[in-house]
Amino acid sequence: MDRPKLGALAVVPRNGEVLLVSRARAPNRGLWGFPGGHVELGETGLEAAVRELREETGVEARALRYLGNLDLIVREGDRIAHHYMLVAVLCEWVAGEPVAADDAEDARWVSAAGMAGLALTPNVARVVDWLDRPAFGAY
Repeated sequence: MDRPKLGALAVVPRNGEVLLVSRARAPNRGLWGFPGGHVELGETGLEAAVRELREETGVEARALRYLGNLDLIVREGDRIAHHYMLVAVLCEWVAGEPVAADDAEDARWVSAAGMAGLALTPNVARVVDWLDRPAFGAY
């Protein structure tokens, strides 16, 4: 790996739950996190989040705004195995119920209490906390 990769996460709250997927591939195989993936050339992070959400779950949503960003750097000894800059995108659910596809093993709506029983990717709780922050325009 010679440079970081850019990824987008779709954060879709609905009725007190958020949509999570169980990852089918490394680096987070078997862990639960937000649907998402690589941002394609010429695509905004907002567009990528909506596209990845659709590809991984079949759920349709509208991107509302950026929630924040995460640095994901995975080291194996002295070597960097994975390096991602992830943007978390708040999305409004439009239609569809989640069905795992693409690189997701499972997909479902999960409450805060339900998250306690799942093996989560490292930053899920941090991103969920961002949902309680006001938008920048509110300051």
